[in-house]
Formats: sequence, structure tokens, C-alpha cells
Amino acid sequence: MFNLQEVRAQFPALKQKVHGQDLVYLDSAATTLKPQSVIDRINQYYSFETANVHRGAHYLSDMATAEFEKARETIRQFINASTTEEIIFTKGTTEGLNLIACSYGENFLNEGDEIVITELEHHANIVPWQVLAQKKNCQLKFISVDAQGELDYGSLDKMITSKTKIVSFSGCSNILGTMISVEKVVQKAKSVGAVTILDAAQLVSQEIIDVQKWGVDFLVFSAHKLFGPYGFGVLFGRKALLVKMPPYQTGGSMISCVDFKSTTYNDLPFKFEAGTPHIEGAIGTAAAIDFFRSFNIRDIFNHEQKLMTQLKIGFSEIPEIRLFGVAAQKAAIVSFTMNGAHHSDIGQILDQQGVAVRVGHHCTQPLLKKFNLTGTVRASISIYNSENDIQRLIESVKKAKRMLL
Repeated sequence: MFNLQEVRAQFPALKQKVHGQDLVYLDSAATTLKPQSVIDRINQYYSFETANVHRGAHYLSDMATAEFEKARETIRQFINASTTEEIIFTKGTTEGLNLIACSYGENFLNEGDEIVITELEHHANIVPWQVLAQKKNCQLKFISVDAQGELDYGSLDKMITSKTKIVSFSGCSNILGTMISVEKVVQKAKSVGAVTILDAAQLVSQEIIDVQKWGVDFLVFSAHKLFGPYGFGVLFGRKALLVKMPPYQTGGSMISCVDFKSTTYNDLPFKFEAGTPHIEGAIGTAAAIDFFRSFNIRDIFNHEQKLMTQLKIGFSEIPEIRLFGVAAQKAAIVSFTMNGAHHSDIGQILDQQGVAVRVGHHCTQPLLKKFNLTGTVRASISIYNSENDIQRLIESVKKAKRMLL
């Protein structure tokens, strides 16, 4: 088991006070805090390694290029891709999904084809498919979620048919914490020849990622949800698919040869990486992965689950609290409302107590509408949280109740 105090000591943000109180950070599903090792690695790049990559004729450029491509290899190993050609650097999960929808979807889907997603999805995994379905005159279908937040696996045979060409789904819900059986969904999609896309934005910190074992065709995630920098993400794509897909953006770096009549494109992965890349993002992400892999992921998961159990027990003593998402397998994400109180008012009171949570629709408006909600309060637990953090949240919610009801 990792030493919690040693873990917390690595996060400078936890040393500060908010409104005169020690910070309790419970918004990690939105973004994780950054360990000192990641901060130092990015600072090292900006201080002593600043240079553009791939074509410089000097020492700093050679060093930056080596570190940049070393980061690609670190990421390849982290998700167990077969080659770095399958690792595309993006701005984040959202851009990765849009790249697939535009480059693959617009070129290989036809009128009457079906796209299947789930009711659990973040807007980033809904809107691109709505736009694509409209452009290509395809049908967009949703696998339903029950009152407990569980995916209806029994409907897979009905929903995924011979007309299904894309199945895109989140491995872990950002609002309910529900963890999806990747193998079940992929197996059914493969049986009809559909391409699978896994949104691993939340899953990446919860489970060992193995794209070869799972057999997914595409996978996307964002570094900032894995203790890494903002504005950097990863798109894994199976090489056979990436080779036949056209570029998503054009310009420098993604070309092989340009003349005034025509252009030939660069090899993978550079065909999809137009312009000056987010160099410090890649290097910082590699440092974040090194930090994360220094722990046993099961120890992290069990720690977070223990704290979630503590929170649920504490909330059970507050009759007005209503929890959403009680799936059997779920990440330590707890969304709740308080009867008679608005979620925004609760969030403001918690903030005054130094407790950081998220309020609102969490980019899951369709799912909330299904539950007749406009928003919830969401507390999301990570590696650096403690039993004291959870108790502070419980006491702050009780105070909000006294003030609002």
C-alpha cells in the first residue's frame, strides 16, 4: 500500500488554504492536481531544452526531438499499442474524437449506416456523432442506462446490428462513475464488423489500459486527467485504419513533399500532427505516466474505493441527499443532489469551507434529462485524497443543509 502522506507531499496545490481552510480537492474527474515531478519536468524543458522538434540542426533541437519521441514510446507502452505509429498526439479527448469522426467517419460511412453510442456519454462523445450522422444521413442510436446507472448489456444484440459501422463508448462515466465492460461491447461490435472507439478519459486512471487485449480500433484520453498538463491528448488508432484515413488538419510537419500542384503526406504518426506540436505537453505527459506507474494501480483503486464507501456511509445519515449512479463496478465519483436545495448553492457553501467540487450538468445533459435533473454536485476522489477530506465534505454538506433548508 502506498504511503498517503508521501503521496500528498508531492502535490504543491494541497499545501494552500482556500478561504482560510486547508484545501480539500474533490474535483479530479474534471482535472487532477499536478505532482511536483511533472511541474519540474515541464520547467526543465522550458528552462534548458526549448527548441522545436524534428528538423533542427542543433543540439537543443536534437535533445527536444529525442525527448518528444521518447514520450511517444512511454505512451505506447502505457496503453500497450504495438507500434508508436499508432500513437497520435492531439489537444485532448475531444479533438481525438473529432479527428476520428471527420477523418474516418466522413470518408467511410454511407447513408443508412448506424452509429451506436451510450446514454452515459460526455458531450464530446455525442456531438461529433450527431454532426456526422446529419452529414452522412446515418442513424445515431443510444444504448440505454438503467436507474442504477448500469449499461443495458442485454440490449447489445438489438442495438448493434449489421448496419452498425461505429460503436463509440466511454469506459467510465464522468458523472456516475459507471465502469463499462469494454470486452463485452467490443466483442459484439466485432461480430458485425463495426469499428470501436473507446473514450478512456476517466478510465485511464482506474484500470490498466491494454488496447491489444481489448481489441479496440481507437482509444482517446487527455493528459490533464492523469496528473499531466493541459492541452495534450492521445489518440491510439489501429495502423490498418490510420493508413487509409486522410489527414484531419494540413500544414507543416504532416507533409512529405509539397509543390504548387500537389502534396504528398508524411508517414504515420506525423500525417495527423500538423504544425508545431505541444512538445512540453508530450514530455510532461510522459512524466505524469512515470509518476502514475510508480504505484500499483490496484492500490490506488482500492484507496479511492475505500474513501467512496466512507462518503456513502456519511451521506446515508443525511436523508435529503439523493445519490446518482450506484453501479456494481464504478469509479470513486459520487454525484448527488439535496432535496429542496439547488446544486449551485451547495457548491458555493462547500467552497467557503475550502472544499472543491463540481456542480452543473457535467457535459452530460441528455443523461441528466433522463433523470429529470438540470445538474448535480459531483465529488470525485483521487490518489491524494484522505479520510479527513471525506469527513470535511460530509460536514460541509451538513452545514449546507442547515443553511439552505
